[in-house]
Amino acid sequence: MNTTFTLTPPLFGFVVATRAALAFGLGLLLADRIPEDRRRTVGLTLVAIGAATTIPAVMSVLGSRRQERLDR
Repeated sequence: MNTTFTLTPPLFGFVVATRAALAFGLGLLLADRIPEDRRRTVGLTLVAIGAATTIPAVMSVLGSRRQERLDR
């Protein structure tokens, strides 16, 4: 059996946005071009948003899977 994931455009966008927020937040925390207090605030906020939305994103993706049977 194969598992197929069918993602609607809004669900795909949601998953991509959560990953982007998490990655951008981590990037800000590691960068040194922005003043530290602002960088830390924005970076931690983006990491928190990305982390908090990871569970709903995973649940949505797993809820979209379908089992397909291949006859061989």
